[in-house]
Amino acid sequence: MEGAMQVASSGGRRLRHAALVARELALDSGRTVTRKELSAAARDAAKALELRNGPRSVLSELVACWGEQGWERLLVWPSNDYLVSRTGMSERGIRKAFRVLIDQQLIVPKESPNGKRYAVKDLAGEIVDAFGFDLTPVYARRGVWAERLIEQKQAREVRKRTFDEITIARRAAQEALGSLSREFPDLDRSDLEERLRGLLARTPLRSTKAMPIDILDEWKSLRSACEEAYYRTGYGGTQCRHTNNNNGSPSEPCNKGFPKKAEPVRSTEQPAEHLSPELILEACPTLSDYGLPVRDLADIVSAGRYLRASLGAHESAWAEAVEDIGTVRAAIAVIYTLQLYEDDVAKNGGESRIKNPGGYFRALTRMVKTGKIDLAVELLAMRRRRMS
Repeated sequence: MEGAMQVASSGGRRLRHAALVARELALDSGRTVTRKELSAAARDAAKALELRNGPRSVLSELVACWGEQGWERLLVWPSNDYLVSRTGMSERGIRKAFRVLIDQQLIVPKESPNGKRYAVKDLAGEIVDAFGFDLTPVYARRGVWAERLIEQKQAREVRKRTFDEITIARRAAQEALGSLSREFPDLDRSDLEERLRGLLARTPLRSTKAMPIDILDEWKSLRSACEEAYYRTGYGGTQCRHTNNNNGSPSEPCNKGFPKKAEPVRSTEQPAEHLSPELILEACPTLSDYGLPVRDLADIVSAGRYLRASLGAHESAWAEAVEDIGTVRAAIAVIYTLQLYEDDVAKNGGESRIKNPGGYFRALTRMVKTGKIDLAVELLAMRRRRMS
């Protein structure tokens, strides 16, 4: 693979700081590097540095030329003609790839006295040295490549989660606006719809490399605003409403039987003293639909889990509520929402303005989470209305 190539043809060998830095890298003393090990390090380097196809192909061919000599430096000396034939690139493309690899501190040119690349042999014909390219930095920096690949993987995971959260927030906002449009067509939604259009226009596509962390907060804010508008409109300033269609959960029938008593409530989930089973029973007689005695918070949790299907709320709504506000408050939110329906139907002769009680429960949960709704205050108000 001896090549008769001028120094200038490998990239115009002006002095490069990157080459000086890379030249200082060395192998472990007495370490013989196999071609397989060098190839693995080169693949990691190409991924970590996100090399383009040209430099990646040239680096791969340079590595393939390594003869596994027991030298202190990993020297190879392929000619440009050889690399052109192996990569299918033009000589100009080969020279450009060399510049990239040198600037990325992957290879170091080792110049010969006459500017050509060739092997140096002893009197016995054994190769003892060479002039060409030194691949030592590729292998010596393998720890750097591994760390960078881990960082890139973590960044991709963060980016994926961010886009997933944006998708969830977008769908929730669109769902809330759609419900407002269907159920309250006279409500002015222009501001929210304008915000939605603006965010849709500014949100980058997943196919780009953009990291949309900043715009995620705007999507969450819009989702909260849309859901609160839906909640407040149905709430009518005094109480929220929902439909008693008793369709059950999409994946769980209402009559499958009573759940077992819930596990003991953790101390971290204990609500305020005035948010007690006694208050809930007095404010929400709909608990009689549960059919079992309610004596403590564990019974409240069991009742909430059982009655959740009466809202037509999917199990995912319950899981999200538990994650956001805890098991106890999630159960109370179910019972509270169900009682609001019973009161509304009784007051309006069986009519209800809310057509999506499962979504209503989700909206209530998120407002409890953000502190916009205090369940204890709402239950106290409900009890006062019942007593009066």
